[in-house]
Amino acid sequence: MRSGIFRILSKRRLNRMVSVIILSKNEEQDLPACLASLAWCRDVHVVDSGSSDRTVDIARARGTTVWTNRFTSFGQQRNWAIDHCAVKNDWILFLDADERSTPEFERAVVSAIGAASPEVAGFYCCWKMMLGDCWLKRSDNFPKWQFRLLRKGRARFTDVGHGQKEAAVEGRIEYLQEPYLHYAFSRGWEVWTERHRRYARQEAEERSGKPLKLQDLVSPHSSRRNPAIKLLVGNLPGWPQFRFLYSYVLKGGFLEGNEGLTYCRKIMWYEQLTQHELRTLKHPPFP
Repeated sequence: MRSGIFRILSKRRLNRMVSVIILSKNEEQDLPACLASLAWCRDVHVVDSGSSDRTVDIARARGTTVWTNRFTSFGQQRNWAIDHCAVKNDWILFLDADERSTPEFERAVVSAIGAASPEVAGFYCCWKMMLGDCWLKRSDNFPKWQFRLLRKGRARFTDVGHGQKEAAVEGRIEYLQEPYLHYAFSRGWEVWTERHRRYARQEAEERSGKPLKLQDLVSPHSSRRNPAIKLLVGNLPGWPQFRFLYSYVLKGGFLEGNEGLTYCRKIMWYEQLTQHELRTLKHPPFP
């Protein structure tokens, strides 16, 4: 009985060591489920970039601290949050509104920070890409890693294409093996497609203006290795088709039914669009 009470008290103490920050804009559809999945955390912040729907009202109604800052990029917005959100705890977990914690992910976070040595600056996290009830494990090449859990004051972010990666890290980054859930298609394919038209332009700008560092191709960290691979092969003829075959055939995306086929075809389309944007940047049309 004593040991059980001790574990409960210890878990509550560790939960108070984690603050969560959620970036948002017009997320009234996804935010409620995201916040509900974070009921275990006592310090949740929403950084809104000018929502015109009920996002802010929903966040405040659920006792979340709301901050407002104009969005320019994901890296900049996360750094702004680090600098301005009055978090109460030593560790910060970043989630997006279309992402969900799970009980298993909660336990993994609590365990990781409880066991982290002073040299650990943060953790790479991975997600389960969900299309409805289908986990696109093979189609999305699970696991994919992003720097999402950090010790306050020990790391920042820098922009990479339409996303971000870690920067100015003071210490070691480890890996959190238990994934959270990512519902990237919750608002429909039309919204996803419009976002990825914008992302393709940003990805092309990143690839066209960045030199390839050969040492990044063999980096143990995918946040460095994957962008380097895209710089090397992303503009080769046939790359979008190879990307489809790799995920759908070699990785077994075909085992995930219509959801796997749809997703792999969408990713091929995205790679084709990125190549088109690259060509446009290199050879702009006449005015």
